[in-house]
Parts: sequence; structure tokens; C-alpha cells
Amino acid sequence: MRLGPEGLAAQLRRGLQSTYLVTGSEPLLVGEACDAIRAAARAAGYGDREVHFVERGFDWNALLADAANLSLFATRRLIELRFSSAPDAAAANVLASLAAQPPADSLLLVTGLLERKSLGNVWVQAFERHGVVVVAQPVARAALPRWIADRLESRGVRIEQDAAALLADRVEGNLLAAQQEIERIALLAPGATLDVASVAEAVADSARYDVYDLVTGALYGDAARALKVLAGLRAEGHEPPLLVWVLVQELRLLSRVEESAARLGSVDAALRAEQSWGSRQDAVRAALRRLRRPDIDRCLADAAVLDRTAKGGARGDPWLLFESLVARIAGVPLAA
Repeated sequence: MRLGPEGLAAQLRRGLQSTYLVTGSEPLLVGEACDAIRAAARAAGYGDREVHFVERGFDWNALLADAANLSLFATRRLIELRFSSAPDAAAANVLASLAAQPPADSLLLVTGLLERKSLGNVWVQAFERHGVVVVAQPVARAALPRWIADRLESRGVRIEQDAAALLADRVEGNLLAAQQEIERIALLAPGATLDVASVAEAVADSARYDVYDLVTGALYGDAARALKVLAGLRAEGHEPPLLVWVLVQELRLLSRVEESAARLGSVDAALRAEQSWGSRQDAVRAALRRLRRPDIDRCLADAAVLDRTAKGGARGDPWLLFESLVARIAGVPLAA
């Protein structure tokens, strides 16, 4: 069984499974899912808890031997395996075996960040067949106000739609900050109904910006969004050279796909040849509906000037050049 964090509570009410794998790129949701599983395990009589940090050279034989030698008088136990990186082939084989035949009187909880392509691995499929896989994906920006409103409502606080949108802007991309604000509001204003003015007064700006949000906004043609993220990255102390490098990689991808599409007959075929999948495909398609070969070449030339300027090889303000480039990619050239 595979489900999201929102479906875990109902599954736990139906009864504990013997194995759980919790993964995802959103730390808050991963942590909450693990906490829910631990609480259900305690309530079901799993009184002992073992935590193992799995790194290179981990002794799987010792773990398996210990798991098999449960004392006659021992309580049931929760065994946690925490990965700092994706399991290697040997670890994957052991995990597949544990999922199919977990230790007696034990509940196995495996956590660690897995890439999307790794979710199709054989050992992950074993957890899906014999247990539960929980995948905690980031909350999309458009869904964040509703997510905030639902969590506040569960704590007895109502929030107007515009106020929820403002709070989402203030904590953009940072669910940990959003949860902190939700808990603080529930503590300070129990039973209240929040409007825009009260949220503006109560909430600090905890936005977290990501260079890939910048790239995505520019490719989709959302100039306002992209420029806002760029300003946030600047305020957080990011230096232009790394940001330029990421942007140039996407421009080069656009260039290759545009060229291949003419040869292969379609953008979809060119994207498959580039092994570009998922939401990245949609962003590239959106950009190519707006940008032609001369536009892409001009953006690459501007990026080269920006890179030289950011590294001190040319005069000028790199942030102004950056704004101009991002707006041009988004299809809204700024005045010189």
C-alpha cells in the first residue's frame, strides 16, 4: 500500500502493519508521519524501541541476528532504520527480505529521503506489497492556503480566505515555519476568526526560497513570481554565480530540446530523448511555446554577460542584469 501523509491516520485506525517506509522531501510531513506510527505502536504494546542509523559499512548480519533473538519475556519492539542516503544493493536485498518476513513481535519503520525514480525499486515495492509506504511530497503553492486553513480549523481557529493566502505568502515553501505559526496562533487566539489585518500583525515573514522555484517561475512565464523569488534569494545572501549556473543549465536544455524537436518532429520526442520527466517537462513546454531560437540565444548571451559581471570580469550590477534575464525568459523584457 502506498499513500500520502493525509491517508496515514485512517490506515493506522484500521490496524498496524508490520512494516512502514516513510520518505519524502518535506521534513515536517515525514516527521509527523513517523510520530503517528510511533504513537500507534506504543498504544499497541510495542514497549521497546531501537534506532539504527544506516551508513556505509552497516552490519546487517548483526541486526538480523539481534532481531531473530527476541527473548521469551521481552516486550514487542519498534525497530527504526534511518538512512542518510539511498540504500545500496546489499541493503536493498536485506530490506526486501525484512519487508516480506519481518522479525517476530517487531514493527519495522524505515525512513530516509528517496528520489522519485527510486520509489520504483524492488525493495520499495516489497514494502508496498507487505506493508505501507508513505510518501510526503511538498504542498503545492496553490494548495498552501487551504492546508493552513484546515490545520487551523482542527485547532479551533477559523481564518478568512484572503488571510490564509497572506499567511501562505509569508511562510512560502516552509511548512515548518507555517506549522510554528499555526501552533502560535492557536495558542494566542483560541477560537478566533482571523482576517488579513490580524495575520499581517501577528505573523513574521518566514519565506524560504529555492533556486528551482526561480527557474520554474521563469520558464512558466510567471515574471512576478520569478522576480519575487530572485529578491528573496538575494535577501537570504545567495551569491549570483551559483544561481546563474542553474539558470544556464535550463537555458541549455531549452536550446537542445528546441533543436531536437525540429529534427524529431515534436517537443515530446525531444524531451524523451533528453530523459526529462514530470513537472520539468511541463515547464519546458511552456517556455518553448513562448521562446524561439533567437530568444533562447539572446538569453544565453545575456547569461554569459551576467556570469562575467558576477565574477568581476565586467562592470555592472549583477542583480539588475539577473532581473532583466529572468524577466526576458518569462517573456516580459525589462527596460534597459
